[in-house]
Amino acid sequence: VIRTVREKHACTQCDAIVQAPAPSRPIERGIAGPGLLARVLISKYAEHTPLYRQSEMYGRQGVELSRSLLSGWVDACCRLLSPLEEALQDYVLTDGKLHADDTPVPVLLPGNKKTKTGRLWTYVRDDRNAGSTLAPAVLFAYSPDRKGIHPQTHLAGFSGVLQADAYAGFNELYRDGRITEAACWAHARRKIHDVHVRTPSALTEEALKRIGELYAIEAEIRGMTAEQRLAERQLKTKPLLKSLESWLREKMKTLSRHSELAKAFAYALNQWPALTYYADDGWAEADNNIAENALRMVSLGRKNYLFFGSDHGGERGALLYSLIGTCKLNGVEPESYLRYVLDVIADWPINRVGELLPWRVALPTE
Repeated sequence: VIRTVREKHACTQCDAIVQAPAPSRPIERGIAGPGLLARVLISKYAEHTPLYRQSEMYGRQGVELSRSLLSGWVDACCRLLSPLEEALQDYVLTDGKLHADDTPVPVLLPGNKKTKTGRLWTYVRDDRNAGSTLAPAVLFAYSPDRKGIHPQTHLAGFSGVLQADAYAGFNELYRDGRITEAACWAHARRKIHDVHVRTPSALTEEALKRIGELYAIEAEIRGMTAEQRLAERQLKTKPLLKSLESWLREKMKTLSRHSELAKAFAYALNQWPALTYYADDGWAEADNNIAENALRMVSLGRKNYLFFGSDHGGERGALLYSLIGTCKLNGVEPESYLRYVLDVIADWPINRVGELLPWRVALPTE
């Protein structure tokens, strides 16, 4: 508990009374300082502790903080932090190469206890595998459904390579050539692996072995420059891809088109240009695991607090996941970061808000 003493002084020559101004607080006239606010945010969005459980935990320590009060604090913090969302969006959606994915999130419907399924979309900028020294960053966006208009709106100003799964909602983005599709070998491999787990065969083993050879090359070249990666892929990867395509098409002739393995092979062949794009671009990746990894904390949160309370709750979750996820990508301790930013952002010049992005902040040492 921090006690602020503001002495009043009266002038002996007149009736004037002066008092030092109250220190700036993240929430005007609020009792919570930046440390407590950061703890509440991290508990919910990084440690996946629902607000009602946080309220109970504080209560056991003799501190009465209702769930509604904590929710109000989260809301107020998100309003303070909202300028950072725009700055982060401008950075992540810079033209180049972008990873995208989405995941379902239950959202409570107003007026009853039923839930609908909303979506959290993630967009990740991370070129460290290609030797880039630019900071990685992740942007989350909430939508009340999975209609294609949402990623189309999110990426309306983006040009470059989009690494994503085969979701049909992305297709409109590729039509005018502004965005190039790069598919995900992890998805293609997973479909074959699932068949292998249920009904292992020489065909599934051979397919997985061939895909494994592609990944072995990726492990060798990880961290090289884009130019070096491209040269290695042209030399080693392209012949393997050509051989794999011929092998898949040949084996498809021997399979019933209704079999699970035929469907798994067809999934890869139907996406072949997008699956093989990475062999001709040293910046691209063989898969979309960068985006899938970013979604893990959402999956953990979903298991613990079950649902967002509203669409607005989904939006504030997207903002905080963006900041916390970007901290983690850059090796920045999220709670220390939020504590610092909440302490300074209310008085920070809006035209310099980009200086408060996680990788640009020099956090004070304890």
